[in-house]
Amino acid sequence: MSKNHRGSGIRSLPNHGRGTCAICGKTDIKVLYEKEINGQNVNICKFCNAHLKNEARKAPAPAPAAEAPAEETPAEAPAEAPVEEAPAEAAPAEEAPAPEAEAPAAE
Repeated sequence: MSKNHRGSGIRSLPNHGRGTCAICGKTDIKVLYEKEINGQNVNICKFCNAHLKNEARKAPAPAPAAEAPAEETPAEAPAEAPVEEAPAEAAPAEEAPAPEAEAPAAE
């Protein structure tokens, strides 16, 4: 396995591959990874490169999960409407027998 970012691999680069990272701003750090950020190719350090890769790896997983609840929400909305109507129908039915029960007791 080659080690492109060590020793003889970076001797030919200006300042032996050291400079200021475009993302974190650290100075005199090896900036050997070239990435496109906001339409510009910039050199970044090893740590920022790893951070960007981790964000890219984690980002797609939540996106499908975010779509799934959106699909469930419309399905849940019609189910809630009949549930709300059922207690409203049950309440008048409970009130009607109560006066009838009191009337025979009064006789």
